[in-house]
Amino acid sequence: MPVSTIERPVSALRQRMLEDMAMRGLRSDTQHDYVRVVRSFAGFLGRSPDTATAEDIRRFQVHQRGNGVQPPTINCSVSALRFFFTVTLDRPDLSRRLVLARYPRKLPAVLSVEEVGRLLEAAPGIKYKAILGTAYGAGLRVSEVASLKVDDIDSKRMLIRVEQGKGRKDRNAMLSPQLLTLLRLWWEEGKRRSVMLRHGWLFPGRSCTDPISTRQINRAIHEAAEAAGIRKRVSPHTLRHSFANPSAGTGCRYPRHPGPVGAQQARYDRTLRARRDQDDPLGDRSSRAFGVADAGRGTQRLNPLAHLARGRRYLPS
Repeated sequence: MPVSTIERPVSALRQRMLEDMAMRGLRSDTQHDYVRVVRSFAGFLGRSPDTATAEDIRRFQVHQRGNGVQPPTINCSVSALRFFFTVTLDRPDLSRRLVLARYPRKLPAVLSVEEVGRLLEAAPGIKYKAILGTAYGAGLRVSEVASLKVDDIDSKRMLIRVEQGKGRKDRNAMLSPQLLTLLRLWWEEGKRRSVMLRHGWLFPGRSCTDPISTRQINRAIHEAAEAAGIRKRVSPHTLRHSFANPSAGTGCRYPRHPGPVGAQQARYDRTLRARRDQDDPLGDRSSRAFGVADAGRGTQRLNPLAHLARGRRYLPS
């Protein structure tokens, strides 16, 4: 006998909160988390959350702390309840009763240039070398790397266009000559495997029409870290921290990178050739035409991508 599924009607209070969040452009994941927190708060009270008092809020936070809820989770609950009380109920007096949990902030783990070189060298295949090289060489988040498309690589201006990154903001990231060479190597290999589409994903997943998942990237970097003998806790975000941390290297790793302003003045470095073949979105058809021998000159001791793009094993200085 088939079991009928009965959907519970949405209460007027929850519908009002959903409308308030939609008007302010909150992401669907954020809306789901906020509703879950308010539902948990209502379950603790045993009645509708719009009847809460200041003492109820205090008891709820004491209950969270007593049950071992971690400070980041408590702070997420504070954000959700502040929205509920301030916006949906128009009760800022209750919102002020919420207390953020303080906890020690630790510095993130960063990799040295030598460790990054070993990690990239141990990556399983040219595809994941290009993925991890992009996260490190451009300082991108793992979700931003996974959502890149071929057309986002601007080899003329030496930029990577990141669409709808954190905070739903578009921005441009730097594209070094060494990273461009590595991406072109992956482009040639991807075309040989028939997995690259003309205007498709730069890093396709199991299907050419779908991007690679962040879970696949996490699995690959963990395997590479283990193969490289790196004992630190490594994640794709570690590469972003290593990119931004000046202690990870000796100064700028791309001393000859012209940046967006001086891009037109960098033609002497043979890195910004005009696109002559419309079938090659990343620029010249081969890394030989790009000038691989000149691309890494002057950055060999500072940039592990230079050695990786030239097909050599990284050697520390």
